[in-house]
Amino acid sequence: MIEAQNSIVIGAPIGNVWDYVQDISRWANLFPGCRECTVIDDHNSRWLIKVGAGGLVRTVNVMVRVERWDGPERVDFSYALEAEPVVGGGSYVAAMKEPHETEITLKVRVEGSGSMAPMWEAVSRPLLPQLAKSFSGRLKTEIENGATAALATASATPARPAPLRLIATWLRRTWQKLFG
Repeated sequence: MIEAQNSIVIGAPIGNVWDYVQDISRWANLFPGCRECTVIDDHNSRWLIKVGAGGLVRTVNVMVRVERWDGPERVDFSYALEAEPVVGGGSYVAAMKEPHETEITLKVRVEGSGSMAPMWEAVSRPLLPQLAKSFSGRLKTEIENGATAALATASATPARPAPLRLIATWLRRTWQKLFG
């Protein structure tokens, strides 16, 4: 098993960070090598990812499952490569550092099995920390750019919450509390 962890501070309030990360397709768009993301439901998605190390380049289908949406502070997820003996998981943990700063920590682990496990571990060991760092950096940039744009828009026009978005958020949270 191989694990990687990366922490960064994002220059945005925790609510703005959560508004961004609660959409799994946004995660996929930032993930290095992700070519496509198909959202199946609120917890499941399929990602098509091109991975490479040295001369070895492969495209893999990855089933991603969000095990727990506990926003704005936490998301736990698992994944499995289709047609490959590789599974893993991880977490996203956020905490307000200052009113307009959020510290996030991303953790991810890879577990290979069978006769190919040594190969997967050899390939993953140097790549996993790089992927975590690259993803964290992209997430930070994207959220901070969005927060800057939101502040510019808010100063130009009075803020009004979108009623359907508020209702959808309330329904999703209520559903999760009732049914997990």
